[in-house]
Amino acid sequence: IRNSFPFKSTTYSTTPVNHIIGPQAELSATSAGTNTPMEVKWLTVDEESAGQRLDNFLIRHLKGVPKTHVYRIIRSGEVRVNKGRAAADTRIETGDVVRLPPVRISDKVAEKAARPAPGREFPLLLEDDALMAIDKPSGVAVHGGSGVSFGVIEQLRQARPQSKLLELVHRLDRETSGILLVAKKRSALKHLQDQFRERETGKTYLALVQGMWPEKLKVIDSPLLKFLLPDGERRVKVTTPDDPDGMRSITLVKVAERLNGCTLLEVTIKTGRTHQIRVHLASQGHPIAGDDKYGDFEWNKALNKQGLKRMFLHAWRLQFTHPATDKRIELKSALPPELQLYTNHVKPKPSPSSI
Repeated sequence: IRNSFPFKSTTYSTTPVNHIIGPQAELSATSAGTNTPMEVKWLTVDEESAGQRLDNFLIRHLKGVPKTHVYRIIRSGEVRVNKGRAAADTRIETGDVVRLPPVRISDKVAEKAARPAPGREFPLLLEDDALMAIDKPSGVAVHGGSGVSFGVIEQLRQARPQSKLLELVHRLDRETSGILLVAKKRSALKHLQDQFRERETGKTYLALVQGMWPEKLKVIDSPLLKFLLPDGERRVKVTTPDDPDGMRSITLVKVAERLNGCTLLEVTIKTGRTHQIRVHLASQGHPIAGDDKYGDFEWNKALNKQGLKRMFLHAWRLQFTHPATDKRIELKSALPPELQLYTNHVKPKPSPSSI
């Protein structure tokens, strides 16, 4: 088998495997173990891919190949840009020619690739040549990983095979519903992500929390720290200002409506930390209804019996500058029916004197 490779690989063992990614992917398991020479693949970078890091470009084209393998073939020099070695963080340009070696994958990965995500369209709030804004339902991850086979972006790509590029601009937790931006052009992706990074967007959520939120508590400026539970699951907690690993996190809170035993809040985040809203609100003694990570579990059980079977966190409003027109855009997503239904259920009954 070693002699069947036209180059020396520092990435893979000589253990026979059945699947090859590349121009000869149709080779059978038997021919993969013979002296039939395997060809490399040459990709010319188009305008939509220009400006990308080399590692991200490869990960997109070598679907199903573990990221660790991608980085190894870059380091070994088997990947070349314009016939020369290149680092993972090299920015590729239009017209660059990228050499991809044949990359072998396991049966498990090949089986997964043979069963792609089911194509799915999502409700649209806005779509043009540069971007699309979808109304993401609760319970759907934005992308595959961490035990999830696929998410919104994989399903969109399957539903729109003609699209040259579909990339997530930002993320929402799986349990969170509401506005999610997807870029359709590389230039739009960069423009929008720059806005998110520079805090030039306005992101406001609707959250239902336990108890009566204090009217005067309008700003939470508490650093957050990521950590892992013993089983490896990720969590976030508020830490002290002098913690070197803490990330400054700012959340603005406005009372939208006071309800029976709970408060509906408009929550605007000035920083976009993992689980920021959930942890900040819970840290003030007012956890989000239905939050299975940071919530009041006994309250959650009672809510479930009353018909609320998901977390009450909804990406309600998003403001940003359109990457093509430079116009300021404001999008709103109405509360999903199940959240509106529960809100109606806990509205205070009008007093006899007001009838």
